[in-house]
Amino acid sequence: MIAARPCLGVQKRDLFENQEGPNPGGRTCRSWVVRQAQDVASATGKDLPRAVSVGASRASARVLAVTVNYRTAELALRALASLERERNQVAELRAVLVDNDSADGSAERLRAGLSGSDRGGWARLVESPRNVGFGAGNNLALRAALAEPRPPDLFLFLNPDAVLEPGALGTLVRFLESHPRAGMAGPATVVHGALRGTAFRFPGVLNGLDEGLHFGPVTRLLARWQLAPPARSEAHRTDWLSGGCLLVRRELLEEVGLFDEAFFLYFEEVDLCWRAVRAGWECWFVPEARVLHEAGASTGASAGRELERRMPPYWFESRRRYLLKSRGRLVCLLADLAWAAGNALWNVRRFVTRAPRKEPLRFWSDFVRFNLLGQDLRESR
Repeated sequence: MIAARPCLGVQKRDLFENQEGPNPGGRTCRSWVVRQAQDVASATGKDLPRAVSVGASRASARVLAVTVNYRTAELALRALASLERERNQVAELRAVLVDNDSADGSAERLRAGLSGSDRGGWARLVESPRNVGFGAGNNLALRAALAEPRPPDLFLFLNPDAVLEPGALGTLVRFLESHPRAGMAGPATVVHGALRGTAFRFPGVLNGLDEGLHFGPVTRLLARWQLAPPARSEAHRTDWLSGGCLLVRRELLEEVGLFDEAFFLYFEEVDLCWRAVRAGWECWFVPEARVLHEAGASTGASAGRELERRMPPYWFESRRRYLLKSRGRLVCLLADLAWAAGNALWNVRRFVTRAPRKEPLRFWSDFVRFNLLGQDLRESR
C-alpha cells in the first residue's frame, strides 16, 4: 500500500510494529464501505469500474484467505466480515487469521470473534509463537493448507486494514479462471475516497532517479519506467501488485515457492511477483474489483503524519535484499546512486522554493548512511 512514497518500493501499513487503532467513530464495516464509495464518486466526478454484482454466477474455485494480524484485532475482524459477504461468490471460501505474537490480547479477541458467531465453521485462528513478519506469517497458513489432501485452488492475502467491496473476491476469482496464464490478480484500492495505484513496475535505476527527483519533465521522459504509474480503469498486466489484497494461484506457489522469509516486512510481494514473472506467469491489475483501505487506521497516523516518522531499518534492509537478489550488485549500486543524487537535487529545489517534504523524516540521510556508507541504522536509533 503506497502512501508517503520513498524510493523504489512498497509502502505498507506498519502492522507489525504499531499499536492497534480503533474502528473510527465506531463505524460499521458496511457503513464505512458505503461512505468510501460515495467519497470516490464525489472526488473523481465519475464512478470507478464496478465489481460484478453479488448475484453473479459463483466461481468454482476453492479459496483460502489469509490475514496476518499484529495488534490490530478489531481491524482483522472487520476484514473477516467483508470476506464473509463473499462466501456466496465462490464454491468454497475459508479463512485463516494468523496472530503474529501480538502480546496485547489480540489472540483472545480474535478467538472470541470467531467463536461468537458461525464463523468457526469456515474461519480459524493460528497463533505464531513470535512475531515473524508478514511473509513468514502468511507462510504459516500456506504450508498447512498446501499439505491438505485437497488444497485450495487460490490464496487471497488480505491485510487487516482492508475491506473488500461486495463482489470483489468473485470478480478476481473469475478473472483468474478465465485467464490461465495469470498467476495473480489484484484489485483497485480506495484510500480516503481516492483511487490509489496498486499496480507497479519493478524497481530499478531509472525509476529510482525519478522517485528521488520529483521533477515533472523527468517523470514524463521516464514514463515508460515509472514505478507507480497512474491508475488505469481497465484490467492490464503489470510487473507487481500490492500484497495488501492479492489473489494467487496455488500452482504458482508450488512452482516458485512461498514468501521469502528473509524479508521481515516490505518488498516480499515484489520478490514473489518477480519470481512469478521470471517463471512465465502474468500479474494482472483488475480494477473492476475494489478494496477499501482506511489509511492510518492501524497506525493511528494520517497520511500527513506518516511523513513525520522515520522509515524502520528493515525497510532499507528489505529493499537492499530485493535489489541484490533480483538485479545484482551493480544495478543495486546504480539504483542507490540514482535515487540519492536525484533526491539531493530535489532537496535543494525544495529549500529554494519552500516546497513541502515528500519523504519520511530523515529519509535521505538514513538512505545514504545505510546504502552508500554501510552503516547499521539499528545501532544509531
